[in-house]
Amino acid sequence: MLIRWSSYADSRNRLEAVTMGGVLRADIMRTYEYLQGGRLRRTVNCLRSPGVQAVIVFRFGQWLDSQPSLLKLLLQPIYFVLNGLVQIMWGIELPRSAMIGPGLYIGHFGGITIAPGVIIGRNCDISQHITIGLSGQGEKAGVPTIGDNVYIAPGAQVFGKISVGSNVKIGANAVIYKDIPDNAIVVLDPGFKIVSYKGNRSPEEGKI
Repeated sequence: MLIRWSSYADSRNRLEAVTMGGVLRADIMRTYEYLQGGRLRRTVNCLRSPGVQAVIVFRFGQWLDSQPSLLKLLLQPIYFVLNGLVQIMWGIELPRSAMIGPGLYIGHFGGITIAPGVIIGRNCDISQHITIGLSGQGEKAGVPTIGDNVYIAPGAQVFGKISVGSNVKIGANAVIYKDIPDNAIVVLDPGFKIVSYKGNRSPEEGKI
């Protein structure tokens, strides 16, 4: 069964047809390659990984969208239950309407939100506590398009109708709301800012 997918680069020229099995295998192998031990141990730990489980449900939902109506009717409840469990247990919101290339790696779970319609390229790494979301109003409203081989560090926020190039590294807690070119490394700068010297408690409370 074929699905349609386009990365940031491909979307400018063509859509590439790939097999669902091949895409899912590429996703799983990203996690498998990071693990240590024998083949059996690595396989078991890989399938136990919340990120792998989330990706399996995500790819299943995409596959289901391309099936005949009767099969959809029979399997939709299963998808909704599994997707709900992934959100509740692992805190990963990965809608099947997002377009994500092969080799997606989710290293840690918790606080991961990806908006519907987001486009992400091949071999991208997504960390915990990140948001890739919708922003803007009217014609400026939209979601990000992210290229191939992009790393998004913990706490990063990427939102709006923007393009993030390929081979980009987004640092921890960075807030991205403008286009980022290929090969860029983006960090949160200056890191923090003192906005007040009023402290945590008032002077009266401090005397108690």
